[in-house]
Amino acid sequence: MQTIKQIVHDIADHLPEEATFEDAMHAIYLRQKLERSLQAAEEGKITSQEEMEKRYLNDAR
Repeated sequence: MQTIKQIVHDIADHLPEEATFEDAMHAIYLRQKLERSLQAAEEGKITSQEEMEKRYLNDAR
């Protein structure tokens, strides 16, 4: 498991030379969202697309 510091270094290493602070912050934000999504999936806290479609179709009726 990487530390936060290692993750930030990895993100910085993959940014283009002309990247802005906004680019860096966006990359960190996306990484955070990905980590949270993966954790939710591991914990079974996700809803399949099929289940969501059923919910929305039932609500529309």
